[in-house]
Amino acid sequence: MNSDEGSVGDDDLVFKALAAPIRRRMLDALRAAPCTTGALCAQFPELDRTTVLQHLRVLEQAELVIGQRMGRERHLTLAPLPIKRIHDRWIGEYARAAVDLLAELDAGADGERDPDA
Repeated sequence: MNSDEGSVGDDDLVFKALAAPIRRRMLDALRAAPCTTGALCAQFPELDRTTVLQHLRVLEQAELVIGQRMGRERHLTLAPLPIKRIHDRWIGEYARAAVDLLAELDAGADGERDPDA
């Protein structure tokens, strides 16, 4: 397997993790501040602890969240590099293409203008 194939699989895990609104909310919570697993569970009172942990496992498999045990607590931190990789690979390229298209449309519109107007 070459490195491109590996990153495609990694990207698939990231997209899968980002597909669920609750997991995006968890990432937002961790972006605001790292916290313990218990504190993260407390931020989602509508979910039981097992459900939060299942979602957290998906985020960790996608390497979007890093969990580190400190004594009896597990501290969670956002890992933004997979999202940056998605941005660089997908969003950045598509945004650049859109800007280029707008520039071409603008250039075409300039050519249609009456120079004496």
